Amino acid sequence: MLIEMERTERAESPPTRILLVRHGECAGNREGRFRGRVDFPLNETGLAQARALAGALKSVPLDRIFTSPLLRARQTADCLAEGRDLPVEVREGFTNVALGPWEGRLKEEIAQECPVEWSLWLHHPERLRLPQGETLGDVARRALSNLDHLVRTYPGSTFAVVTHRTVLKPLLATCLGMAEPSFWRTHVETASISRLRHTPRQGYCLTGLNDTHHLESFQSEWI
Repeated sequence: MLIEMERTERAESPPTRILLVRHGECAGNREGRFRGRVDFPLNETGLAQARALAGALKSVPLDRIFTSPLLRARQTADCLAEGRDLPVEVREGFTNVALGPWEGRLKEEIAQECPVEWSLWLHHPERLRLPQGETLGDVARRALSNLDHLVRTYPGSTFAVVTHRTVLKPLLATCLGMAEPSFWRTHVETASISRLRHTPRQGYCLTGLNDTHHLESFQSEWI
């Protein structure tokens, strides 16, 4: 039996390695706003973070770079692509969560004006549904569908996905089979790197979470 297992492991194709990158800091992060689909660019700190991120991954061979369409993610991805002969490929499925009337609003204002919804956000965020918005489950399903497609299309490759906190956390929870409420059980800083490994036999495996060794500074967001 052990010999057969070893033969199977040797015969299996190489794993697909995925770098999950959160974009650098923008004004919405610094000011404590819900960002959603508001198209904030990187601020000066965010640009410095993106350059540091690119430096940290300079020696990592990447086959492809995918990004959310929002500017803060695309600017981060562009820094990562600099010096590599790789295009940055925009994927709508990795765009940020739609938050309807909360987009661009200060979190402290939302906490005062919408206490019931704010409590859901703090304690059971997967249950929160806002008018013209998405649930975290909606985000997880579209993001995982896109990631599964990339894994099937580029097996054995190493690629980066640059996206948002409120995409990465539900995506990771779904990949790892975490039960709800799961959103607050992982944490990813701006310009952080998390890593997944995928094989057809084992599926997704988390090999690194929230790597920030390359960053001099960042502003943690816990709500």
